[in-house]
Amino acid sequence: MPRVFTGLEIPPDVGLALSLKRGGLMGARWIDPDNYHITLRYIGDIDLRVADEVVEALERFGTSGAIEITIDHLGVFGGNKPRALYAGVAPNAALDRLEAAHGRALQRAGLEPDGRKFVPHVTLARLGGTPAQDLATHIAQAGHFVPLKFTATRSVLYSSRNQIGGGPYVVEHDFPFDV
Repeated sequence: MPRVFTGLEIPPDVGLALSLKRGGLMGARWIDPDNYHITLRYIGDIDLRVADEVVEALERFGTSGAIEITIDHLGVFGGNKPRALYAGVAPNAALDRLEAAHGRALQRAGLEPDGRKFVPHVTLARLGGTPAQDLATHIAQAGHFVPLKFTATRSVLYSSRNQIGGGPYVVEHDFPFDV
């Protein structure tokens, strides 16, 4: 199986609104709105046996209720050497619990814990050589970020081809929330 990760899908109307933040940055590789998502847990390259164990582990835990998500700001990963422009998710205890539950389920499936801090976001562009000042100007010119809200009713297991990132992503399996 190709590279996999778990995440939340972005509804088309929210994706369209986020896509309006595109353009005007040297060195930016803009992500196609069809590939927007919120990563819960990156897993990596795994074989089919491990993929089956991942699906079984994620099917065993239930998530009670839908999760209300608010995307409310632009941000940058990489500091003075920016590598990604993203739309950030407002603090959300239910989303944090979901991410932690995915981590526990995947550890039970034999995967190593993810040592990175969970920063829920939607990657808008991968940056290569974009000057930090240009990025700051782009964010300032984007103006006030009108919060975008949606309700997540399932998480999914995505796959991607071995490449630099940005899709295309394929939903391999879904995990509906208990409603």
